[in-house]
Amino acid sequence: MSDNASDLARRMARQAEAVCRHYLSNGRREGRYWLVGDARNTPGRSMFVRLKGTESGKGAAGKWTDAATGEHGDLLDVIRETRGLVDFKDVAEEARTFLSLPHPEPERQSSPRLAPAPTGSPEAARRLFAMSQPIPRTVVDTYLRNRGITALHGTGSLRFHPRCYFRPDEHSPTESWPAMIASVTDLGGRITGVHRTWLAPDGSGKAPVDTPRRAMGDLLGHAVRFGIPPRQPTLRTRSVRRGVGALRRLLKNRSGGDRARHRRARPRRFPAGLAASARRRLGRRPHPQPQ
Repeated sequence: MSDNASDLARRMARQAEAVCRHYLSNGRREGRYWLVGDARNTPGRSMFVRLKGTESGKGAAGKWTDAATGEHGDLLDVIRETRGLVDFKDVAEEARTFLSLPHPEPERQSSPRLAPAPTGSPEAARRLFAMSQPIPRTVVDTYLRNRGITALHGTGSLRFHPRCYFRPDEHSPTESWPAMIASVTDLGGRITGVHRTWLAPDGSGKAPVDTPRRAMGDLLGHAVRFGIPPRQPTLRTRSVRRGVGALRRLLKNRSGGDRARHRRARPRRFPAGLAASARRRLGRRPHPQPQ
């Protein structure tokens, strides 16, 4: 703060006469001094401001003394007294405005840091899924399309993380690979864990690591769910990729069945002899057959 005040005072002193004409307008120049009544711009001659001199020390420009009271100071004190300011930040703001200096940016309030989540916990799983992104036009999209899975409707439980940490064991260094992140949820839709599938950078297959698929969080009794509620099918598969493929086939078959049900039913035609025999059994007269 003191360095900032000293710098502003030196800048003001280089323009001492302009400062005096602006803030001590009831005074006048006489030689190398500006004469005025006091630092509050009262008319008079008891206070004198040095207009020319060195930048610091005895005889510095911008220094003033009131012979009537013995008060002394610099041009920042003049700004404070003439404007009736109390806080230095307001004085500095006024000085910067006079000097046409840029105003400092307000200090940004740093957001409180979250406490680290325990490794492998449901909270760690939720944070990992939250920092991942949707899969369209990502490595996950390429990975699934290379396996013939192009219809990605109802796959909101899948996301992509560009640099998901992978550690082969506790004694090995940590690596980072692209990964497909699948949310594991309970029946209420709350994320309890995630399933991670590490992928090759080009999406051609899984990453070349020993265990490219791992899960974390609370998994017992929960599942990775695909589909669109409320008609969300329940699928149980060995992997996320197979689950997406099964969903695609199920939706395709379901849409095909809907189309079949909406077709207009065609009237059935029976042979004439069969129709006559049926009517005789029912005690009805057969229709005459055309000759």
